[in-house]
Order: sequence, then structure tokens, then C-alpha cells
Amino acid sequence: MSNLEKIFHVDLDSSINSGQVFLWKKIGSKWYGVDGNDVIVFDKNTRFDKNNKSSFNFLRLDDNVGKILQSLKKDKTVHSAIKLYPGLRLFRQDPYQCLISFLVSSNSNIQKIQSSLHNLCSRFGEKTVIDDVDFFLFPKPDILAKAPISEIQKCGLGYRTKSVKNASINVINEEISFESLKEGDYHSAKKRLKEIPGIGNKVADCILLFSLEKLEAFPLDRWMLRILKKYYREEFHISTKTITEKTYETLHNSIVDHFGCYAGYAQQFLFKMERELNKKKWL
Repeated sequence: MSNLEKIFHVDLDSSINSGQVFLWKKIGSKWYGVDGNDVIVFDKNTRFDKNNKSSFNFLRLDDNVGKILQSLKKDKTVHSAIKLYPGLRLFRQDPYQCLISFLVSSNSNIQKIQSSLHNLCSRFGEKTVIDDVDFFLFPKPDILAKAPISEIQKCGLGYRTKSVKNASINVINEEISFESLKEGDYHSAKKRLKEIPGIGNKVADCILLFSLEKLEAFPLDRWMLRILKKYYREEFHISTKTITEKTYETLHNSIVDHFGCYAGYAQQFLFKMERELNKKKWL
């Protein structure tokens, strides 16, 4: 058992394989993950304290997980999911990488997203070698902003190519400030993200939850609609297979009322549980 499991009760396998991240791979007993301009390595001897800043921050070890889980256990379905995956945790990702990753994720599956992002890194990212293994860091925004559309297209992004380039331009022009988005409230931050072409409600909520400190964000897609219909018919009264702009906002407000300010954690436990029940592939 690793120090992470013993001291912080974090299950890396469950957390990495929960739809949050895509540029991670396990080699032997070690997990390697690209997070912006860093490659994070986890093994049984990794130190997890504030001196190991990148790992500590990425794993959100400053969260009061006991308080969060206790709050969520008031809901019987989430309580069941926590029992199944007690070590599941949210990650605090590099905001730019998270932004591009979930732009790429639109209307795709995990394996395709992983492949496209890997292509993006190998074509535009800086190469580094760790434990005799080649890794490519996530491309910097100025690189993708200047890259020809035709070159980005070769990474397999399809119709998302233009959105990735435009978002990168917005970042280097400081039209998007990740620090301002972190400091602002959920609604203002979401409104700003949705002004970026290619970012709708679900993608915005993923970016807010996984990189911008908005733990009330609750990404809604067809999987989550299915889950809410299955377990929460009486609470949310969902009668549609798709969500309009107005329905999304109304439903999100009801969800936060029900789960509280840590609704994003609840979403992750529910999503993980249902994906596993349906034996869907992860990394």
C-alpha cells in the first residue's frame, strides 16, 4: 500500500479512471501524467506534503475530504457510490490543459479524446524523458495560437480544431484570465467561459470543476441525465433526453439545492459508479 493510500486514503486507479484526465498511463506500479508543463509521477514512495507542491495541489490534498464526504453521505445513492469507491478524489488540473481537453472531448469518447490529446502533445509539446520513458508536455497556448489550422487538424480534432486554436488565442491575448475565473463566482466564471466558441454548459462545468475551484459545478451530459433519471426521478422530474439552455440552468440549480456546495464531488462519484456498472472502458 502506498503512502497516498495509507495517509490520505486516495485511490489513484479509481480517480484517474473516472473521466477527469486523459494524458495518464500506468507503467509497472507507477502512474505518469502530463499536467501542463509538468509530468507528475506517483508511486508507493512518493511524498505527499506541501513541499511536493505539484502533487499536493493536483490531488487537492488541502480539501477537507472528511467534511465533504460526510456532507455527501446524506444522499443515499451517493453514499452507496462512496462505499464502492471511497478513495475517489477530484483533481486540480492545469487550467489551460483542462480547457483544451474538454473542448476536444465534445461529442467524443474517452479513448478518442486520449488519442487526440496525445497527438496534440507529441506534435506541439516539448519532449522530456522520465525513468527512460519519453513524454511530451502539453503545448503552450502561444504554440497552438500560432499553429496553422491544417497542422492542428492532423491531430484528429476534427471540427474542434478551430475552437482549440481560437481558445488559445484568447488565452495569450489575456481575454481569458484563469486567475480571474478562479476568483469570480460560479455564475460569472461560467458565463465568461461560454463566450468562447465551442464551450457550452457541460464543457464549461468540467473546466470549472476540474481546474477553477468551482466545486458546485455539476457537468450534465447524456450519462448524467440517465443517472439522474434512474436514481432521482422524484427529486428532479426529468422528462427529456436532451437539455436546452434554460433546462440545464434550472436543473443545475435544483442539483445544487439537493447536493449542496460540493455537488461536483457528488457528480464524480455517481458518474464513476454508473460507468463501472455498465462496464465502460477507461484508460
